[in-house]
Amino acid sequence: MAMNTMARAEAAEHAMSAELDRIAVKSVIYTSGERDPRDLMPYPPDQRRFYLMGADPRLAPMPERPTLFDFFRLRFGPSQHMLQSARLATKNGVDEKIVLACLLHDIAITGFIRSDHGYWAAQLLEPYVDPEVSWAIRYHQALRFYPDPSVGYEYPQLYVKLFGPDFLPEPYIEQAYREAREHKWYMSARLITVNDLYSFDPNVKVELEEFTDVVGRHFRQPAQGLGFDSSPSAHIWRTIMWPTRYL
Repeated sequence: MAMNTMARAEAAEHAMSAELDRIAVKSVIYTSGERDPRDLMPYPPDQRRFYLMGADPRLAPMPERPTLFDFFRLRFGPSQHMLQSARLATKNGVDEKIVLACLLHDIAITGFIRSDHGYWAAQLLEPYVDPEVSWAIRYHQALRFYPDPSVGYEYPQLYVKLFGPDFLPEPYIEQAYREAREHKWYMSARLITVNDLYSFDPNVKVELEEFTDVVGRHFRQPAQGLGFDSSPSAHIWRTIMWPTRYL
C-alpha cells in the first residue's frame, strides 16, 4: 500500500532524526595537504553510534529526483560568475550550446574540486550535453593560459596576481592547448574563455531561471534524477549530493 503524504513526511522526519546521531567522516581528499594522507585517518570515538550512510543532515535535503538546477541551488557554491558569463555570452550572440557551456564551465569548482576542473566538469556533463559542449568545457581549462589576438583574448591579469608573473602551465596543459588549436571545436572552447569573467561584478545579480529554456533545450535531464540514471558520471553527482557518506 502506497504511503500517503503525511506518512512519507513522518518517515522522512524520523530518518533525519536518526541520521543526526550518526558519525560523518571526511574522505582523505577533503583533508589531504592539511594533513599527510599517508597517516592513519583519525576517527572520532563511535560512542555506540553508527556511521553515516545516507544524506548529511547538516546539508539542505535534495529532492528524490534531483535536477541540474537543484544542484545549483542546494549543493553548488556561489555561481554568479558562471551566470554572468552565460549572460555575457548571450549578449554577444553566441550559439545557445556555448551559452550552456559558459553556464556550466566551472561547476567542478563550485560543487566538487578545483584541480583539473575543466576535465571534471566535462566528465560530469558528457552524458547529458552535446559532445561539443563537454569538449569545449574540458579544453577551456588549457586555453585560459594562452592568448588569442584574433578574438581579443589576452592572458588574464588576475592570473598574474594569483599565480605570479613567472607561472608556467604544466606540460600536459601545454599539450592540451596544442591539441585544441588543431581541433574543429577550438573556437567553441575559446569562446568560453572570451566570455569568462575573471573579475565579475558583485553588484549584478543574474537569476538561474534566466537560462531555463537554454538548459531545457540542450541539457538531457534524466528522468531518474542526476545520480540515479546509471550514467558513467552518476557516481560523481551522488558524491556531490552525499559528500560525507562513509562508503
